[in-house]
Amino acid sequence: MDSPPLVSYCNGGLSQKIIIDTDPGIDDSMAIMMAFQTPNLDILGLTTTFGNVSTKDATRNALLLCEIAGRLDVPVAEGSFEPLKGGEPEIQDFIHGSDGLGNLHLPPPKLKKVEKSASEFLVDKVSEYPGEVSILALGPLTNLALAIKRDSSFVNKVKRVVILGGAFFALGNINPAAEANIYGDPEAADIVFTSGANIDVIGINITTQVKMSDDDLDELRKSKGKHAQFLCNSSKFYRDWHVKIRWCLWSFPS
Repeated sequence: MDSPPLVSYCNGGLSQKIIIDTDPGIDDSMAIMMAFQTPNLDILGLTTTFGNVSTKDATRNALLLCEIAGRLDVPVAEGSFEPLKGGEPEIQDFIHGSDGLGNLHLPPPKLKKVEKSASEFLVDKVSEYPGEVSILALGPLTNLALAIKRDSSFVNKVKRVVILGGAFFALGNINPAAEANIYGDPEAADIVFTSGANIDVIGINITTQVKMSDDDLDELRKSKGKHAQFLCNSSKFYRDWHVKIRWCLWSFPS
């Protein structure tokens, strides 16, 4: 379960303006819920992309998360439906379920997305608060690359870009060399990493050190909070997939 360490990374000190670029996804849902509960994070919006789910489903899930958390003030801007080079993105529905939320199949959200595209929203907010906005990038980097292409001054105005992605001194989770978010749009990753923006990267070598045990899930299950109940229910599918994969690896003949 990859994303929560990023929220901890941004936690601490004075209030920080952030935009979360996301493809929720169970792990991203955890990170977003944690961000919503972090007092010093001023969340300016969520921008959506493909990855764990299609961009359309990511937008729906982002709106649902805002409703569940009671954060009706947080705008959601829909992003690119495909990587920069085009083509159908690979969707990880076997990990996150067909709806991206562990097959909970919740009713559609009443909230509506904003009219701006994700890249336009990113450029406008960073321009509104130059030097103050950090981007928390939890999926492929297509929206950020499009923002850089839209406005060359974006990289000088954004405070920091914190990226969940990459495999450093560790095997990837798509193939031995590649991690899913970078693999999802390598051309976009190249634009972002070579842009000159202030970038911090949290790789799979870090995120896989954070474990959620059955005891942790039981603690969530016993909680009366609706956020905890949602995360517990959606995590069951995710947990079962990880257990199955671990069993397969152990059973593979040497």
